[in-house]
Amino acid sequence: MEAKSLKTIISELDQYAPMIDDTQVETVAKMAFQANRIFVGGAGRSGFAGRGFAMRLMHLGLHAYFVGETTTPSIGEGDLLVIGSGSGSTGSLVVDAKKAKAVGAKLATVTIYPTAEIGSLADAIIAIPGETPKNETGSADTAHSVQPMGTLFEQ
Repeated sequence: MEAKSLKTIISELDQYAPMIDDTQVETVAKMAFQANRIFVGGAGRSGFAGRGFAMRLMHLGLHAYFVGETTTPSIGEGDLLVIGSGSGSTGSLVVDAKKAKAVGAKLATVTIYPTAEIGSLADAIIAIPGETPKNETGSADTAHSVQPMGTLFEQ
């Protein structure tokens, strides 16, 4: 990667990071520390980022799991599900969100589209500026990136 491209990416992160509402982040952090267990869900590239997030939560000494792994227990009342979904409408993640709510778990989402279906189910939302390959309307912010697909959101 050439230095100019790297500087452009860093500039994008500097531009869009301040648009993330600290209050939203603090709300989800409080929910995580109050939860019995934390479950993290995501699909595709957001899923890869979610796996790393779940691992970091474990490093903090929290009981954290990634949804869909063979060793992940069932979610229950008093637990927290954090879903990372740029679109906020990924079918399998909507199903996970509905199941979590049905058993009395709390739901938080990190998304570009807070008014999408997962956001409408969520107890807390962290809205991240970015774009997805779907490039829908109703996003947290219109953020255009030189990076491919949803990379800006995933970072």
